[in-house]
Amino acid sequence: MENMLPTLLGTAAGILSTASFVPQVIKAWREGKTEAISKRMYLVTVSAFSLWIVYGFLLGSLPLIVFNSLSLILSGTILVLKLRQPRRREPEPQPQPARPG
Repeated sequence: MENMLPTLLGTAAGILSTASFVPQVIKAWREGKTEAISKRMYLVTVSAFSLWIVYGFLLGSLPLIVFNSLSLILSGTILVLKLRQPRRREPEPQPQPARPG
């Protein structure tokens, strides 16, 4: 059982970390609004998950590989939704019609 503790701990952490992305994916997918989402943050996050996956393979750690792969898919989905959304420009002020006077 003592040898199982790191795997159990890694699995619990992986479930919680991966689950934390699900509400954001659902909201961005349903609403199609990603203005409040930071593109830079998700670029860094996707890069980090990719590196964690490589690290997991080097260590032979199934929890690292599985949960970081799932998190990469979820965070990658958010990033793709963010990149696909056209940039919103501020509306230009409309000229006011002249009042007869």
